[in-house]
Amino acid sequence: MAIKFQYNKTSRQQLEKQLNMRIRSLPTLQNKETALRVEVKKARKEIELLEQELEKRIQSYDKMVSMWTEFDPTLLRVKDVHLSKKKIAGVALPILEKVDFELKPFSLFTRPKWFLDGVNTLEGLAEIGIRRDFNAIKLKRLEYARKKTTQKVNLFEKVQIPGYQDAILKIKRYLEDEENLSKSSQKIMRAHQEKRKEEEGSIW
Repeated sequence: MAIKFQYNKTSRQQLEKQLNMRIRSLPTLQNKETALRVEVKKARKEIELLEQELEKRIQSYDKMVSMWTEFDPTLLRVKDVHLSKKKIAGVALPILEKVDFELKPFSLFTRPKWFLDGVNTLEGLAEIGIRRDFNAIKLKRLEYARKKTTQKVNLFEKVQIPGYQDAILKIKRYLEDEENLSKSSQKIMRAHQEKRKEEEGSIW
């Protein structure tokens, strides 16, 4: 990244201000990146556990597969999903609090005895599935935020901070050279003036 600057003290002061701001911000960004990495790992683990739980429950109902053909899945629907928001390392995330289901009225006399158990089972499976999906949304947001934070850390660490330091050094050297040239020219001028005075003095 090319940093625009001019070879003067004002430009140097502005660059130093920008550099100090980035040096101060870098530890905060690095901490945020670390926190997001931890949260990404946790979210992945949560999804993994929910998928294992879902798989385990589905397998345990395999022996009842013939009964499920009698079951009417339209009896149950998701009525409402209660959400809250939580900020993790500065990222707003949806948190699933509770799932409300709505059950269509049905007659227990015309249905098999296990129907109510079937409803509870379906509720349980649906809730695990919904929780897994919400965790997937959370993971996606966390990964995006982590990626952006990592990019910013790299930009500060590898590009901007060295870039500003280099530009400040160039200005510093230029101003020093200019000052040395100015001092040298003043010495030369003084030497000329003294020589002239001596020459004028020797004439008289």
